[in-house]
Amino acid sequence: MSKMNLSNLKNLNNGDTICALSTPPGIGAIAVIRVSGSKTFKICDKIFYPKNLKAKLKSSESHKIYFGVLKDEDKILDEVLISVFKQPHSYTGEDSVEISCHGSEYIQQKIIELLLKQKIRLAEPGEFTLRAFLNGKFDLSQAEAVADLIASHSKTSHELALKQMRGGFSDKINNLRKQLINFSSLIELELDFSEEDVEFADREKLSELLQELKSEVTSLIDSFSIGNVLKKGIPVAIIGKANVGKSTLLNAILNEEKAIVSEIPGTTRDFIEDTISIKGVLFRFIDTAGLRDSQDKIETIGIERTYQKINQAKIILYIFDVSKCTSENLHAIVEEFSEYIKDKSKRFILIGNKIDKLVKLPKGLKDLFELETIFISAKRKENINAISESLIRSVNTEMMNNTTIISNTRHLEMLSRVNESIANIENGLLNDIPTDLLTIDIRDALHYLGEITGEITTNEVLANIFGKFCIGK
Repeated sequence: MSKMNLSNLKNLNNGDTICALSTPPGIGAIAVIRVSGSKTFKICDKIFYPKNLKAKLKSSESHKIYFGVLKDEDKILDEVLISVFKQPHSYTGEDSVEISCHGSEYIQQKIIELLLKQKIRLAEPGEFTLRAFLNGKFDLSQAEAVADLIASHSKTSHELALKQMRGGFSDKINNLRKQLINFSSLIELELDFSEEDVEFADREKLSELLQELKSEVTSLIDSFSIGNVLKKGIPVAIIGKANVGKSTLLNAILNEEKAIVSEIPGTTRDFIEDTISIKGVLFRFIDTAGLRDSQDKIETIGIERTYQKINQAKIILYIFDVSKCTSENLHAIVEEFSEYIKDKSKRFILIGNKIDKLVKLPKGLKDLFELETIFISAKRKENINAISESLIRSVNTEMMNNTTIISNTRHLEMLSRVNESIANIENGLLNDIPTDLLTIDIRDALHYLGEITGEITTNEVLANIFGKFCIGK
């Protein structure tokens, strides 16, 4: 996707009226073309002929819909519905309309060509949302949540984006910034009376505030680990020896023939990845190459990548052939993967596959399953639901209802810088540094908090953020 043109970004308030297709390109029942800017109604009244000949978009009330035809001179292009949004009660905060036409690609193109003939220009990627931000419809973090909402593929990622778009995260950041501004103003006042050696800001209360700020910011930073994986999908590595049924299990979970299944060991030489939503939570399953000694260079590379995926995974499903397993085998598995089993950030689950080949479990085997173990037949799709239920138990979805969770890398970076500034302020208070030096770190903390919500920003930042949006949004 093309990056937003900075020259256009600097002149967004020059009165340009813009248009773009807001529905996905291609043939459908209908398509929606969005128009926004100061000349929206004046221009659209020239080309739109409503069924009620007396109706004019310019004099219409906001949030009205009109039926009529669009004409290019005397030629009718299509019968359309036009939705009217008067400033400031529109998505962008400007006068705007949405033209609902038939979904023919030809009709879409002709309507956009007609609008361009009226001196309306094509919108840049994300320009409608950028205008909404500049016109105070929402702050920068809420604008970013719009993109996340569009890209959401599961209930949890949708809820995360919706909560942020409705201002939950912004409210918390603004509250932190407001408290710090109050103290900053008092400390700045001290500088004006520096010769009189007076102290307006209570240093003890400032220390208490810093502790509170640090606790809030650290909590937000810590939430990124769950927010990011909920947004992108929780990575689940399916590992095990060659030919134990890893690919068969992946196919059973996804309910499609995603991976090639063969009796020949080493069929999977590279990882295969796909996502599925389970009870509203997105999981990213990774089928890996079988773990074994191999002289095949390509297979060896695949095995190396398996260990890379194990390191990246939040959940590890170790599959073994229960019909061939012995107590010695299980002890070897536990010993080989002990570092992952003990890692509190990961969950390690044993999957005993091929129960269809068993009459009963080998003697003494049950006593060795100290780890969570699920017995399945991937081939017959038996007990696959038990894996899904176990995966859901791994996710603390209740946390979403009670805690503000961040999932945006830019927010994580800014919050980390806020934490560094808070540490500098604390050190300054501890070492009784001069007030003018203390204010530098306070201003830094305020700056980084302001960058999150867009109180402080640059054209480069805006271009980078909104340039990733689709055209028409």
